Amino acid sequence: MSLPRLLPVLFAAAVSVTWAAEPAPVATRATSDYVPPELAQLTKPASSELRELVERFTTDRDELERFYSVRTSALHLRRMREFYQAWQQRLGQVAFESLGVEGRIDYTLLRSHLVYELRLLDREEARTKELAPLLPFAEQIAALQESRRMMEPVNPAAAAATLDQMRKELAAARAGLEAGLKADQTGAKGEARKPGTEAAAPIVTTRIVAYRAANRLTELRKSLDDWFKHFDGYDPLFSWWNRAPYKALNEDLDGYVKYLREKVVGVEPGKDEPIIGDPIGRDGLMAELEHEMIPYTPEQLIEIANREFAWCDAEWKRAAREMGYGDDWKAALEKAKHDYVEPGRQPDLVRDLALEAVKFVSDRNLVTIPPLAADMWRLRMMTPEAQKTNPFFLGGNDILVSYPTDTMEEDQKIQALRANNIHFARATVFHELLPGHHLQFYYLARINQHRELFITPFWVEGWALWWEFQLWDKGFPRSPGDRIGMLFWRTHRCARIIFSLNFHLGKWTPQQCIDFLVDRVGHERASATGEVRRSFNGDYSPLYQVGYMMGALQLRALHHELVDSGKMTDRAFHDGIMQGGSMPIEMVRAHLEQTKLPKDFVPTWRFAD
Repeated sequence: MSLPRLLPVLFAAAVSVTWAAEPAPVATRATSDYVPPELAQLTKPASSELRELVERFTTDRDELERFYSVRTSALHLRRMREFYQAWQQRLGQVAFESLGVEGRIDYTLLRSHLVYELRLLDREEARTKELAPLLPFAEQIAALQESRRMMEPVNPAAAAATLDQMRKELAAARAGLEAGLKADQTGAKGEARKPGTEAAAPIVTTRIVAYRAANRLTELRKSLDDWFKHFDGYDPLFSWWNRAPYKALNEDLDGYVKYLREKVVGVEPGKDEPIIGDPIGRDGLMAELEHEMIPYTPEQLIEIANREFAWCDAEWKRAAREMGYGDDWKAALEKAKHDYVEPGRQPDLVRDLALEAVKFVSDRNLVTIPPLAADMWRLRMMTPEAQKTNPFFLGGNDILVSYPTDTMEEDQKIQALRANNIHFARATVFHELLPGHHLQFYYLARINQHRELFITPFWVEGWALWWEFQLWDKGFPRSPGDRIGMLFWRTHRCARIIFSLNFHLGKWTPQQCIDFLVDRVGHERASATGEVRRSFNGDYSPLYQVGYMMGALQLRALHHELVDSGKMTDRAFHDGIMQGGSMPIEMVRAHLEQTKLPKDFVPTWRFAD
C-alpha cells in the first residue's frame, strides 16, 4: 500500500490527545522565583578539602592534552603517562587521615581515576602497535605537528622530503593490504612475477582494525592539515617546497581512507555505514568494571540482567492479559505501538508529559525541583540523519525528539511513528527531562562541579532509569498500555547489558544484537539497528549500556538501605544524590551514609545479590 493510501489508516488509529489549555509555568512565573530564596543555601560548604586539588588536576591535564594534541603519538602517550604517574606520587603525599568524608571520597576517586587513565594508555599503545602496518607514516605526521608545537624552525626542503616519504610508505601499505585481501579471497599464497620485480608483502588485517585505522587516519589528517596551514603562505620558501607534495599526499590519503572503508571495512557508497564496533575483550571489561567500582564479572552481570528480564516477562504477560491478549505480549505491544499522535503534534505531547511528571514527583515530595530547572528546558526536533543512530528521545539541557519528517521513506516514517508512540513517550519524557537528565544537568553545573571528572553512566543513566522504577512503583502508568510502554524500556535496558557485554566478550556479532532486540524486546528493526549502531559505532564507553540498569539497581539497593529502613525521606535521599555530584554509586553510598573511607578502600558492595 502506498503512503498516500496508508496515511488515512494510520491517522485513524492515532490517539486523540487533549492538549493542556493552560500556559506553561514559565509563561506565568515571576522572574524573582529563579533566585535562591535563602543565601544560606549558597554559603554552606558542599565540597571536600580536595576540591581544588581535583580541579587543578583536571585543568592541568586539559592543558597537556591541548598541547600534545596528536593523541595517539608516542610523545603524547609518554608525556601523559609521566603526568599520571607524577600525580600518583603527589596524591600519596596527602595527609589522608586528616580528611573528612568528602575529602576521602575525592581521594579515592582521583586515585582510581589515575589507575584507569594509565590502563587506557596501555590499551591505546597496544592498539597503536596493531595499526602500525596500516599506518606506517603516523609517527611522521605526529612529528611534524609536535615540532611545530615546540616552535622549532621548519626546514622546508626536509619537510617536503618527509611528505614524499609518507606517500611511498602509504603506497606500500596499500599494496600490502591489496595483496593480503587478494590472497584471502583466493586462498593463493602468491603470484608468479617477472624477474627483478618485487611484490608487496601481504598485510592481513580485520574489518575492526581497518575501521579503527580509518578513524585514526581521519584524526591524523586534521593534525597534518593544521601543520601545513600554519606555515603555508606565511613562509614563502615553505610554500614553494611543500604545496605540491602536500596536495599529492592529501589526494593519496583521500584514496586510502576510501579504500580502507570500502574494500576492507565494507562500507557501500550511498548506504548506511555497517556496524563494526571495537570489542575490548574480557580483560578490558574487567578493567572498566574496576574503574566503575562494580565488584562483579561480565558473566555475573549477564546473569543479573536475565533475572531482571524474567521479572519483565511476567509483567508483560500480566499487562497483555489485562488488554485481552492472553500471554501474547507481542500482540499487546503491537496495539500500544499504534497509539501515536499525528505528525506535528508530538511537541504538544512532550510538553504535557513533562508538566505531568513534574507535578507527579512534586505532589509526592520525592525530590526538589528548583523553578529554574522546572522551566528552563527547550525542545528540538531531531534530523532524519540523527534518527538513524538515535531513533528515540535524547535529553539533558534540552530534549531532542525523534519523529517522522516529510523527507523520510515510507517505511521509515511508519517505523518512527510506531517507535515514538504515546506509551513509549510517557516513559521517556521524564527520563530525559525531569526528574531525569535535565535535573542532573542543573545540579552538575552548580554543586560539586569538580566531580564532573568522575562522571559515569552508572550515575547519569542509572539515575534516570531509577525514576522509571520509582514512578512504576508509585502508580504513574495509568493503564495496561502505559505499563507496556514502561516495560518496553525496562526490558530494553536488560537487553542492553546482555547484547553489549556479549559483543565485547567476542561472543555476539552486531547482527545477533539487532535480532535479539527485535525478538526479545519488540523493537522495530530500524530502531534496533539504530540502537546497536549507536552502541558500537559511536563514542560511547564499553560499559555505557550496562550503566542504565546496573546504576538503577544500585540506587534501588541504596534506597532500600536508607529510605525503606526509615533513615531518610525520599526527598532527602534524592536531593543528596544530586548534591553529591557525579561519581560511581558506591561513592554516592559513602556520601549519603557519611562513611569515612579507609585509605586502601576496595569496592565490595554486592548490591544485586
